[in-house]
Amino acid sequence: AQKRVSRALLNKRIISLDIGSIVAGTKYRGQFEERMKAILNELGKNPHIILFIDELHTLVGAGGASGSLDAANMLKPALARGDIQCIGATTLDEYREYIEKDGALERRFQKVMVDPTSYEETHNILSNIKERYEKHHNVKYTDEAIIACIRLSQRYITDRCLPDKAIDAMDEAGSRVHLRHLKVPSSITKIEQELEKIRDKKRDVISKNQFEKAAEFRDLEEVKSKELEGAQNKWNEEQNKNPHEVNENDVAEVLSMITNVPVHRLAQKEGDRLNKMGEQIRTKIIGQDEAVDKVVRAIQRNRAGLKDPNKPIGTFLFLGPTGVGKTQLAKILTEYLFDSAENLIRIDMSEYMEKFALSRLIGAPPGYVGYEEGGQLSEKVRRKPYSVILLDEIEKAHPDIFNILLQVLDEGRLTDSNGRHIDFRNTLLIMTSNAGSRELKDFGAGMGFSNVTKRNITDNNRFIIDKVLKKTFSPEFLNRLDEQILFNPLTKEDICKIIDIELNDLFKRVEGAGYKLRIQKEAKMFVADAGYDPQYGARPLKRAIQKHIEDPLAEAIIGGSFKMGDIIEIRLEKKGLKKGETPDKLKVTCVKK
Repeated sequence: AQKRVSRALLNKRIISLDIGSIVAGTKYRGQFEERMKAILNELGKNPHIILFIDELHTLVGAGGASGSLDAANMLKPALARGDIQCIGATTLDEYREYIEKDGALERRFQKVMVDPTSYEETHNILSNIKERYEKHHNVKYTDEAIIACIRLSQRYITDRCLPDKAIDAMDEAGSRVHLRHLKVPSSITKIEQELEKIRDKKRDVISKNQFEKAAEFRDLEEVKSKELEGAQNKWNEEQNKNPHEVNENDVAEVLSMITNVPVHRLAQKEGDRLNKMGEQIRTKIIGQDEAVDKVVRAIQRNRAGLKDPNKPIGTFLFLGPTGVGKTQLAKILTEYLFDSAENLIRIDMSEYMEKFALSRLIGAPPGYVGYEEGGQLSEKVRRKPYSVILLDEIEKAHPDIFNILLQVLDEGRLTDSNGRHIDFRNTLLIMTSNAGSRELKDFGAGMGFSNVTKRNITDNNRFIIDKVLKKTFSPEFLNRLDEQILFNPLTKEDICKIIDIELNDLFKRVEGAGYKLRIQKEAKMFVADAGYDPQYGARPLKRAIQKHIEDPLAEAIIGGSFKMGDIIEIRLEKKGLKKGETPDKLKVTCVKK
């Protein structure tokens, strides 16, 4: 010992007291008090001992029954007289709940706040303890891995403190690398199998009372066990000579697994996928190239590690008339990023029109029903920190909800009713709004005989939308958004492309029912004409498909016109029409295999 301590602490010995072990087995009244008295007497006789009690709040009420003392009340006189020296450890929340309420117990302790360690202190701690973990997992940590444990855990694990979360990341990374390279030699596996066979034979002869043979198998078992032990020791020595390296990428993989956030560096495969992302989404979202490009660029910035780490991946306000693909883009984006729609957190803001609905988003305040349950938004983001949040029809929400969203847009965090900080830094926040749609319908094309080009119409639409936005939303809300994206009204050409996407889904459903469907081009164009309405976007197209294709198809299937495996063809009915008349319905016919 170097004895580099104060003289007051020289030769002192710290002993931990386990409250659970003291309470265990005390069935009769007086047993617990007797144990506590014996401990206090022992401590009084040995002034060089410092008592350490972890989870100090468990003292309050420990061993207490009706008419008897609990551990805290038994300690108070000894602490007041100075007979014993004691250190207690507890969290701030539990200190407030249990110890602060007992003023007599609180004043007998000097409160010392232990703050989370800094970056430099954590680095020193990890550097000092890494040898223990290296020996345990048979790995070697690089300096970059140690730095990554601190940096990434501080960035992505927000509900825990340093150095605890960094040590956990280091431990998990070492364990993961060890298990990945753990390959048992075939020689050891062979000896284990032989040993198991010998044991089976020994049990078999014992059951038949053949004890002489059993003795032979026992001796053989001992020889094999020693052989196995020798082989395992040799293998362990070889393993220890060649420890596997834990690098920055291994730590990033572990953090990704813990937080469900893609932390690791871009793999080549993912890089190619992100490059093609805009192109592939444009095949599903028709006529909105500008909107797709802006959202894709935000995701690429995030995955390249260039975005501001203290803000969400992107915050967008999608504007435009109904049925042009605002909500659909959010859904397709989620499916593309996560390969499932489960990571889309959709909240219909029309349900939050009243002031009190705010408590549904972040949780009810203390004293109200549902306080412990958490909020619709805060709880979902806590469970899925890497997700797409869709706030649909945002203009219909109460103005107070916009104020709550300010800190999400600016700092990437939100405090719920329980005082917990919810991390929004790994979310993509999309808000949709129809604000200005009515004004666009009334004044969109302008007045007079001016030569109106597509560019002029777009600029005019933008001016009208901006004017309505300033009336609907506060300047501080609009100023915090990354982009305000105006969706274009759908043209006839766009509808002709969208019908192919919609019909693909119908083909899959028909195939699932046991039939095959073919639609003539003329029939397709007829449905596209029937479903085109520039005011309502693509929604009338879905209704046209239902009316002209799905309804007659369902009628024919239920009527028994087709058998399983038949090829069904839908074409335009032209027979019996007079010259100049246009057909008004489609004909469903069967084409046999």
